Amino acid sequence: MPIIESSYNNPPFYLFNGHLETIVPSLLRKIEGVNYFRERITTPDEDFLNLDWSTVGSNKLLIISHGLEGDSRRHYAMGLVKLFNQNGIDVLVWNNRSCGGELNLQPVLYHHGSSFDLDTTIKHVLKTRSYEEIVLAGISMGGAQTLKYLGENGPSLPSQVSKAAVFSTPVNLPSSAATLKLPSNRFYKNRFLGKLKKKMAAKGEQFPELIDSELLKTVTNFDQFDTLFTAKLHGFKDAADFYRSVSPDNWIKNIEVPVLIINALNDPLLGKKCYPVKLAESKPEILLEMPSRGGHTGFTLFNEEFTYAEKRLLEFLIQG
Repeated sequence: MPIIESSYNNPPFYLFNGHLETIVPSLLRKIEGVNYFRERITTPDEDFLNLDWSTVGSNKLLIISHGLEGDSRRHYAMGLVKLFNQNGIDVLVWNNRSCGGELNLQPVLYHHGSSFDLDTTIKHVLKTRSYEEIVLAGISMGGAQTLKYLGENGPSLPSQVSKAAVFSTPVNLPSSAATLKLPSNRFYKNRFLGKLKKKMAAKGEQFPELIDSELLKTVTNFDQFDTLFTAKLHGFKDAADFYRSVSPDNWIKNIEVPVLIINALNDPLLGKKCYPVKLAESKPEILLEMPSRGGHTGFTLFNEEFTYAEKRLLEFLIQG
């Protein structure tokens, strides 16, 4: 499949670089009029997931996977919910473990490779609802989870799951993780790391025998955090083993349904290997769109409620 030429032009004039395109919407964008009802389900390991629904009586369902330290209330999730609801589509946003306002029960959190929880969510939907078609959307980390899920299931993917689209996605996780070491990305590193350290400290209160709270206070970068805590909790050797093992490009070649990947070339959190050009050129199921602008989960349109990425996902998943 040829690389798709993007129709996203320049963002508003005041968002004049990739950092502003990323940070301003993240801090200031508000979506009104989305009302969820929550369903809690039990996971196979006796933990729980909170599923937030916004339904309009459709026979089609969009399932959204959110980004790192996000949840169903993030602007990019609520924008998709509102837009798809307006176009007659039911939406479900599943919250990763420890996200969405409640700390989970087991001695784990979540990570880019937590496709097993997306699998649990989809199996629950198929068991309890009668949707004719299910489409998937993933944002940033949620895009990595979505791609991994699709590749893991390959030909055994449920027949109701017809398409997927992801944006601002770390297709190659080691390449993306490396960007957080750049001085220019200190803001993102500090923001994400600060949130994750607080969450890990709370997990340490649940399981003091597993988590050294004093050691946690000394962590200053993601290599330390992921080696000493993420890898230890989730069964990896160290940070490098974790990034390499869960990176979605290990599975993308096995995907058998149409998938759109939108990654902006000026995304400050994506390294060069996050743009799978050769794979998209050789594999018809993978459509790769690389706008020159957009930042990370930005894609702002001047004086419009919805972003380019949200409108593009509607076009690809429902109207295309």
